Amino acid sequence: MTTTDQIDHATRFGEQRVAEEEKARLVRDVFDSVASRYDLMNDLMSAGVHRLWKREMVELVARDVGKGRVVDVAGGTGDIAFRLLERGFTVEIVDINASMLAVGRDRAYDRALTDGLTWTCGDAEALPLPSSSVDAYTIAFGIRNVTHLDTALTEARRVLRPGGRFSCLEFGHVVLPQLAEVYERYSDSVLPRLGELVTGDRESYQYLVESIRRFPQQERFAAMVGEAGMVHVATRNLSGGIAALTTAWRL
Repeated sequence: MTTTDQIDHATRFGEQRVAEEEKARLVRDVFDSVASRYDLMNDLMSAGVHRLWKREMVELVARDVGKGRVVDVAGGTGDIAFRLLERGFTVEIVDINASMLAVGRDRAYDRALTDGLTWTCGDAEALPLPSSSVDAYTIAFGIRNVTHLDTALTEARRVLRPGGRFSCLEFGHVVLPQLAEVYERYSDSVLPRLGELVTGDRESYQYLVESIRRFPQQERFAAMVGEAGMVHVATRNLSGGIAALTTAWRL
């Protein structure tokens, strides 16, 4: 069932109200603009802490699944896929942005990683994969950029095999009051300026700040995962809720 917050998400581009059919193009333009500096900006924005968050997600997947096939959605630059490959998984990276995939492929070639990785340009809302075909589904900092959250989550369940693991790393809403105030000031004043200095694109990073603020709170997002048909949904706040790791199983 589509809820009011899902409808609001589908028509929001940051703080702007847009037509649903326009949102995907606008988001694609953002990542086309920042692709070449995307990973550098992640390091600068989080002081490298995003690497610890991603490591925790991958370690949980490895612990819970062991080995097998993973689809990493919105993972075009390969940051999650390379970690999964090191743990013995084969990974299909699906990203709607060809420019992000190009960055990831170049990084893979530079590391001589040619086996175990597949790069596919595709939409999180219509994954180009058979039903019940992967052992794990991962997405890091990508789910908030889809137009229809319910559709993307239903697709995640569809491609997972029974017993498959869902793992979503996303920015959250800070749960510590003092940290929340500091983080809000940092997000409003530093991040767009940093984006302008490093990438020459202040507007894209203004959107990213606004999209984080507009994303459903952790408890509500976890409920959406359950509404999509997954079970044993759990959310772990990271760094006081700056990020959150939401996991679930498909029965």
